[in-house]
Amino acid sequence: MPDPFSQNPRFRKFALYRSEDETGVSGTGVVAYGVQFPPPNGKCVVAWTTDVGSLNIYDNIREVQEIHGHEGGTEILWE
Repeated sequence: MPDPFSQNPRFRKFALYRSEDETGVSGTGVVAYGVQFPPPNGKCVVAWTTDVGSLNIYDNIREVQEIHGHEGGTEILWE
């Protein structure tokens, strides 16, 4: 069997950074870490760093930004 990891799929790691917390829930600074699966999938998994941590799956990075972007208040920082 070929080694599936030798194909070097390009998973992209990112962090969600907030300079302001309008809701008082997430706090400021790095509020979550995530990974985007390589094409053609493109799905994103986000793990929150809040006291009540959770794991969420999104169809793509645009969806993450639309839901959690706080109208530009959250920045996606790529590794």
